[in-house]
Amino acid sequence: MDRAAERLLQDEPLSGSEGTGGSARSLLAEAGQFIELYYGEGNDPEGSAATRMERIRAEVERTGTYEHTYDELSFGARVAWRNSNKCIGRLYWKSLKIRDRRSTTDAAEIAAESAKHLVEAGGGGRIRPTITVFAPDRPGRQGPRFRNEQLIRYAGYVHEDGTVTGDPRNSAVTELALRLGWRGAGTRFDVLPLLIETADNGIEVFDLPTDAVLEVELTHPRYPWFAALGLRWHAVPVISSMNLEIGGVNYPAAPFNGWYMGTEIGARNLADTDRYDLLPVVAARMALDTSSESTLWRDRALVELNIAVLHSFERAGVKITDHHTESQRFLTHLEREEEAGRVCPADWSWIVPPVSGGSTAVFHRYYDDVDLRPNYLHRTDCPVVGNAGDG
Repeated sequence: MDRAAERLLQDEPLSGSEGTGGSARSLLAEAGQFIELYYGEGNDPEGSAATRMERIRAEVERTGTYEHTYDELSFGARVAWRNSNKCIGRLYWKSLKIRDRRSTTDAAEIAAESAKHLVEAGGGGRIRPTITVFAPDRPGRQGPRFRNEQLIRYAGYVHEDGTVTGDPRNSAVTELALRLGWRGAGTRFDVLPLLIETADNGIEVFDLPTDAVLEVELTHPRYPWFAALGLRWHAVPVISSMNLEIGGVNYPAAPFNGWYMGTEIGARNLADTDRYDLLPVVAARMALDTSSESTLWRDRALVELNIAVLHSFERAGVKITDHHTESQRFLTHLEREEEAGRVCPADWSWIVPPVSGGSTAVFHRYYDDVDLRPNYLHRTDCPVVGNAGDG
């Protein structure tokens, strides 16, 4: 067992498990900033920030934390998306659908709601940005959390010789699932089960129902041999490894999704050397000259792999976007934020696409990379590191 998988089974405090994120004083300060933002952007015109803070202060004194109203939760989740500096697809942040499941604490019920999220957000291919928010951390009691990076990920089986069948990125969580009794078919695209941890029962394993997992088989518009590669990818990228932090309250289980940009699959998940590493395979089938990097065989194979992804999703009627279109949309979002008098945080290294970066509109400028709240924050207890590609 590698160290990442071993860490998952240790009884150490999980990231963000210190109640509501610190002392009552710091909680009230963060709550005050959020409530000021909430009312400052025109929410609840009949009420006032001062009155709401009086109620929050009394609740914190009584319980050590406070509960967001549904409207506060909805606004916070949407603004967290607006503030996500690594996401290029924020133009539609106001359209995020909120599924409030804060009263759902049983792991089996959380798994069932997660499957419903996938079906509702997938929409048979008409993908809608959606978030399901489960119970927050409270003083002395952790909220539930997923040990999956995304609700849908493919297993990575490590063999004795070090080779991997499937997605090497998911080898640690695959090993943990196996240790907990799960058994996959051993293929390159086995859908991992949900690993859900609760304060009462620890980590439990739940298979996703097949009708909740929308997948697209990959073909190419010009190369008939491409279908024989047996490639596929899931349609709804639901990130489940991030904390939603709103006004000092931490929601460790708040899976959310948009839709895929093609390069996330074609230039990262399937192409990265530490993922499926398919560029040499595609190049060989294209009979490209791979004797030297200067032949640009990687670039040619990469473009065709991305063409296959876009073609396949569009043919299957599953929503996806290309990196040129999404770059223009991001600049539209940036312009709207500036007109509203807000800073639009952006990490250049994530906003610029991994294919043809210099030919996209987002390449030729700098951005304000600031840390704003509310936001989605990476947890440290999930068994993956580095750039998620599609997350």
